[in-house]
Amino acid sequence: MTMAQLLNHAAQATLILLLVGIFLAGIRLVKGPDPADRIMALDLISVLIVGFLAALSVYTRQSAVLDVAIAYALVAFLGTVALARWLERRAAKQPGAREEP
Repeated sequence: MTMAQLLNHAAQATLILLLVGIFLAGIRLVKGPDPADRIMALDLISVLIVGFLAALSVYTRQSAVLDVAIAYALVAFLGTVALARWLERRAAKQPGAREEP
């Protein structure tokens, strides 16, 4: 087996495993049980998608896919921060929430 074939098989296995991870995180996103779990599942999905795009770049030997992965990672990070801030404000408005010093 040549090095190119080995890299091709490794990239295929990586893509399959990342898709399985995205599917399992999607189940957690749907099932919940609370908003914090859903935010964490959404963040995990975004990280797995970035990894999938990086592995796809290796598999197809196109570096343009890495540019898409970087842009997606930046947008996903901002989305995660926005959702976390929303969750924090929502928790602070609930009755019985304690004030931080």
